[in-house]
Amino acid sequence: MANEEKQFVTEITPQKEDFSRWYIDVIKKADLMDYSPVRGCIVFKPDGYEIWEHIQAELDRRFKETGHRNAYFPLFIPESFFQKEKEHVEGFNPELPWVTEAAGEKLEERLAIRPTSETMIGHMYEKWIQSYRDLPVLINQWANVVRWEKRTLPFLRTSEFLWQEGHTAHENEQEAREETMRMLEIYRDFVENFLAIPVITGQKTPSEKFAGAVDTFSIEAMMKDGRAVQAGTSHYLGTNFATAFNIQYLNRENEHEFVHTTSWGVSTRLIGSLIMVHGDDRGLALPPKVAPKQVMIIPIGPPKTRDMVIARSDELFTELKKAGIRVGIDDRADVRPGWKFNEYEMRGVPVRLEIGPRDMENGVCVLVSRISGEKKIVQQDRLVEEVQMMLEQVHQEMFNRAKTFRDEHFYSVDTLDEMKASMEEKRGFTLAGWCGSEACEHQVKEETGATSRNIPFEPEVHKTKCLVCGEPAKHTVVFARAY
Repeated sequence: MANEEKQFVTEITPQKEDFSRWYIDVIKKADLMDYSPVRGCIVFKPDGYEIWEHIQAELDRRFKETGHRNAYFPLFIPESFFQKEKEHVEGFNPELPWVTEAAGEKLEERLAIRPTSETMIGHMYEKWIQSYRDLPVLINQWANVVRWEKRTLPFLRTSEFLWQEGHTAHENEQEAREETMRMLEIYRDFVENFLAIPVITGQKTPSEKFAGAVDTFSIEAMMKDGRAVQAGTSHYLGTNFATAFNIQYLNRENEHEFVHTTSWGVSTRLIGSLIMVHGDDRGLALPPKVAPKQVMIIPIGPPKTRDMVIARSDELFTELKKAGIRVGIDDRADVRPGWKFNEYEMRGVPVRLEIGPRDMENGVCVLVSRISGEKKIVQQDRLVEEVQMMLEQVHQEMFNRAKTFRDEHFYSVDTLDEMKASMEEKRGFTLAGWCGSEACEHQVKEETGATSRNIPFEPEVHKTKCLVCGEPAKHTVVFARAY
């Protein structure tokens, strides 16, 4: 049996050997996705999609709590819409797929397949907003978008992906900026307290901001290979799109004024992020709040006690389910318990519940944490609270481990040479000073492959000199190689 178990785990490439291979092995073996016949597009299998459903449900609840409502806008966007906001079209043009024919006829105007909806929504807001009484408009859309990526990686960078995009319109800059920061904070709180991923919150440099935005803010997460993932963004768009689409309202002084708009979004990249942040050489490790199954019950023992143990397992299953815990039971007689233990560890189930005939005699069962491996014998009559407590502990431990990993792979440098040496020897993020010049930022990218991730709101140290030119630093910036 030992060989069978060992073989099961060796089918996953170790992270240190080849992190990219490990990632593909895990998402395939855990049955989260499959490749589709369309280049760069994946199929979300039920376990993968259910993670997204839990992300969606929690974020949707938070959006509605802050006054937002959902709507849906067309997938096809006329080419002329993109020409109205020059910076926007230049930013997205290389990634746009176009529809040129329909029903056997050439279209009068090409239609882009939605890469993001600012232009379509701008067009509609121009019709809907007439007066200050119509403001603010707080709308969110759950949708798919298409960006024809040259290099793809399941969940993290695909040609089609799922996301939410919020689009709001306000009377003035102050209200719009408050909205921008409110949504960024919702993302930070959600990613840290729901997905157990620590993030760095800050402002994007001008070269990295969203095409057409005045300011872009982001949350950045560190993967276990030291690379960054932009886990969410919130943009203050000023009056750029309002001017392009003539979104004016009659203000309180009876004068026409342009609205101030925002947009903000997170996507299925979050699934790829939580796999890369929490997974290990045994497979997935899913945060309890998004795991399709939070607990897996595995009855054990000889055939003669099997019916009795399964009957009790079914009762415990019902008890946990009634308490709102997502629970499964694997009572297959032809699969050995050791194999099942490995299977559900690899699938990232946060807690395993083992019960056998001796446990039944003593009125107990065994809970095992996926993240720490801790085995805890608990009284069956206290099962619900014990499980809830362990799920909370698993979440906290996942967050703590991810934060410790990030802290241990976060380096502070003063010069580009120091940064190059650091990145050759170690994986992780680098904190450095930057004078604000695009040329210096570009040189960092050229010589190290790292991009500026953001200007953190609360850097651990404030840098005084630019790492490239040595001039006084205007900003302290986080640099990293990124997905």
